[in-house]
Amino acid sequence: MTKKRIVIAGLGDAGLLSAIQLNKKFDVIGVSPKPCLVSGQELGPRLARPQDWQENYLIDYDRFKGLKGVDIRHAKVSEIIADENKINLVAYGGSQETISYDALVISSGTRNGFWRTGHFENNDDIQRNLAEKSKAILSAASVAIIGGGPTAVSVASNIKEMRPEAAVHLFFSQEMPLPTYHPRTRRKVEKFLKNQEVILHPLHRADVPEDLDVEVFSRNPISWSTGQSPFDAVLTLWAIGKLTPNNEFIPADMLTNDGFVKSDSFLRVPGHDNVFTVGDIAKTDDNRSSARNAGHLVLAHNVQACLDGSSEKMKPFKPPRYRWGSILGVQKKGLSIFTPNGERVGISPWWVKNLLFPVFVWRLIYQGLEKRR
Repeated sequence: MTKKRIVIAGLGDAGLLSAIQLNKKFDVIGVSPKPCLVSGQELGPRLARPQDWQENYLIDYDRFKGLKGVDIRHAKVSEIIADENKINLVAYGGSQETISYDALVISSGTRNGFWRTGHFENNDDIQRNLAEKSKAILSAASVAIIGGGPTAVSVASNIKEMRPEAAVHLFFSQEMPLPTYHPRTRRKVEKFLKNQEVILHPLHRADVPEDLDVEVFSRNPISWSTGQSPFDAVLTLWAIGKLTPNNEFIPADMLTNDGFVKSDSFLRVPGHDNVFTVGDIAKTDDNRSSARNAGHLVLAHNVQACLDGSSEKMKPFKPPRYRWGSILGVQKKGLSIFTPNGERVGISPWWVKNLLFPVFVWRLIYQGLEKRR
């Protein structure tokens, strides 16, 4: 019997995990503008310790055992023809192709800086970008980081850990950083940053230049709509949540007013019974929580129920009230995981290296990983 075909548009973290689950029973085609997994997670370690970061977050697709048999296209989706169950692709080399699907998963993610882009890259491009950005920020005597979310906090903490002599300034618009996290998490992380001697600047809302390019560092003085004096640093990183969904190929009726993909509680796009969405592109809730919280497992279950003709067996995705997980990434003293109720769970460097990644992440979550060649 011919297997039903599922096309997954986007192979970042959420799309990749979905592909691994669906590959067990279906013919899966994965589409990505990158030739490998380039995780958008942990920008702080990516900039501060790029060699360590890429061990766990920059991985060739052919190393994932769970992707064996998946047809991975180094391409971009240019159009969804939903009424015909077809998509058009443009390959990295410029060729075009139309392929059909029984179910479509939209997991194309967002772009909001050099660490999350939607354009074509090859392996050399990725390595060059990684090295250039790390060298620039680690060589700066003073760094200004604009933003109060986990990306900004992670960069501030990790750059200060690697360059304790550098002046690292973190500017954010509220009284404390991390507004979507539990209050206990916010207080603990704020205290940690102060102990590191990261210089915190609460209640600072930056005037965002109209021509701001978030894919590069800026070097101009920063002005504030909240009335403070302009601030000048050698280098400025803007991590202000200026998200742009990768939605150029998605029909307007599938999109919310702010450009994300509409999602019902079953991660299905309303009005399209065989089109699903997961990850940062999916507007499941204000935090778009299906990018975490085992959203890929719910999606895989529901896609199978749909294709089996048993939609009544689909399960709802239930987003948590607060964001949770790693904020700072792996540091010299290990990894801190912050739970949904604001508690901190510390994992030592030995356990991170010998158990967390090789066993829990790669073997259990990602279903096995081949050694680097």
